[in-house]
Amino acid sequence: MMFKSLLGFAAMAQTAFGASLQQVQNFGNNPTRIQMYIYVPDRVATNPAIIVAVSTWNTPSCFADCLLTMGVVPQLHPCGGTGQQWFSGTRLPSFADQNGFILIYPSTPNQSNCWDVHNPASLTHNGGGDAGGIISMVNYTLDRYNGNREKVYVMGFSSGGMMTNVMAGSYPEVFEAGAAYSGTAHACFAGAGGATPFSPNQTCAQGLQKTPEQWGAFVRNSYPGYNGRRPRMMITHGNADTLVRPQCATEALKQWSNVLGVSLTRQVQGVPSSQFTQHIYGDGTKLQGFFGNGVGHAPSVDEQTLLRFFGLIA
Repeated sequence: MMFKSLLGFAAMAQTAFGASLQQVQNFGNNPTRIQMYIYVPDRVATNPAIIVAVSTWNTPSCFADCLLTMGVVPQLHPCGGTGQQWFSGTRLPSFADQNGFILIYPSTPNQSNCWDVHNPASLTHNGGGDAGGIISMVNYTLDRYNGNREKVYVMGFSSGGMMTNVMAGSYPEVFEAGAAYSGTAHACFAGAGGATPFSPNQTCAQGLQKTPEQWGAFVRNSYPGYNGRRPRMMITHGNADTLVRPQCATEALKQWSNVLGVSLTRQVQGVPSSQFTQHIYGDGTKLQGFFGNGVGHAPSVDEQTLLRFFGLIA
């Protein structure tokens, strides 16, 4: 009850000046009956950018540790979490107020409220699944608010981070860039019976390893024949994460380095904060990684770093 009260207070505080999170009922094709929530700031930019913020995958035991570590209103929730909760999990709404972009918060009632990152439907372009429903949300928002199709982004933490890589892999023509926090590589859970913390097969989340070429093939096979631009990617993970092991981020970076054709060029300690080391691939415009020492399974979202990588702030 206290958690819900604090969460509600945070949501009200963020939207006290007018704009608020709203549910959209009829947004188009929705094969898995997921839910759409949207935050449209009072002052929307002309041809606004759109960020899809995908909610999370945690265990209840994370609550106490995350509260102590983050020092903020609870940002994390178990697999029973929702898009409404993730709305209060970052400061993105306040940045939307300042910069005029629109935020989409998908929410799933399925699979213990975890995203479908393992079924062929979501791992196949135009195959349906949760991914297909999220694309419908994007198209609805682009049409309704005259959004900029060149500035559509996706980000998420945990299960949302996993889904971020799935969306970037299955729908490269839709997204300009993506940012996955504590996620796994695209198609890492392919063939598993489920992708929740309670699923018997946790091989992926414990750090399944493949070559860059093998990981890259998963992305290319999700949209055979596609030769267009691929989304730029940012991968962030805590080195002390025992739920989704940090090796998962290494594998995701191997995957996107192969897909984007860039290699690790240098590492910079202390970016964006003292706990983190930045991994720069190529010139850093296409692919970056961040690893946090002593950081567990927590949403280490530095909004300014994220939005700079997306190109939405200077």
